Amino acid sequence: MKVIDELLENNDAYVARHGHRVLATEPSRQLAVVTCMDSRLDLFGALGLDLGEAHLIRNAGGIATDDVVRSLLLSQRLLRTNTVMVIHHTRCGLETFDEETLSTELHNELGMRPSFRLGAYRDVDADVRATVATLLASPFISPIEIRGFVFDVDEGSLREVSQ
Repeated sequence: MKVIDELLENNDAYVARHGHRVLATEPSRQLAVVTCMDSRLDLFGALGLDLGEAHLIRNAGGIATDDVVRSLLLSQRLLRTNTVMVIHHTRCGLETFDEETLSTELHNELGMRPSFRLGAYRDVDADVRATVATLLASPFISPIEIRGFVFDVDEGSLREVSQ
């Protein structure tokens, strides 16, 4: 069986368990979480969140890209979120490569470099601080509580990063 077909069968079982319930569009905890797309991060489980309580905004590394700022702007302005958690994690794939080397490889293969930042870094705490600082400095993000954390993918623990 192919992966997508198996997932569709899983969805049928989910629908049977889920039942019909209508959740509000606005997250009930007025929380947005900016985090990595890494499949080892079960933030609903790790933070004790349930459906309808928070927005999870994910990308490679959980960095403050233009699209993350766009998502937070809409989350705040239209859906009333007023708190942001930035959560990066240990053993991230972005720690495993050199941005300039990969950009050069892409240029050699494709004849062009990416127009966007790939996001490689060496120090997860420094990258959390940079992401929080970028969000705090954005004119599109309301001046609200924004705090940064590192999730340990091996232990499941969360550690706050001082600003």
